[in-house]
Amino acid sequence: MIYSRSAEYAIRAFVYLAQVEQGKFVMAKQIAADTEIPGHFLAKILQQLARKGFLKSSKGPTGGFSMKRSPDEVSLFDVVEAVDGTTDYERCIGGQAECNDQAPCGLHESWKRLRGDIVKYLEETSIADVASSMEQKVKALSRVKKRKVAAKK
Repeated sequence: MIYSRSAEYAIRAFVYLAQVEQGKFVMAKQIAADTEIPGHFLAKILQQLARKGFLKSSKGPTGGFSMKRSPDEVSLFDVVEAVDGTTDYERCIGGQAECNDQAPCGLHESWKRLRGDIVKYLEETSIADVASSMEQKVKALSRVKKRKVAAKK
């Protein structure tokens, strides 16, 4: 896994919020239900992201969470870093206490390249990119489903 379950849930929640009209708030329990994320767990993640300045939160019957920045300004790396930190990308994959270019472990060079590719992808991919991709996939699946139903008739 490239990142934790918490970071995965945060990304899924951000993608959901990216599709909500800007300025509208959505309750954590609604996001959890629609994205199939455990509600209590998601609420903690969303509160953490609000404290870090990624989300706006509002209390009350019309409250909830909304994106503070535009979805195209938030990278996957921003979200993963906010939830997990970056130590998993910096430590030795071989478990060595000291592993660097001067004292490499046997996996150092291959992990260094792979880690660089992963970080680059996370940095270059925005929440808006993921939301757009998901939307296209849903539309494509819908077309396939319609064709199958039509073919059965």
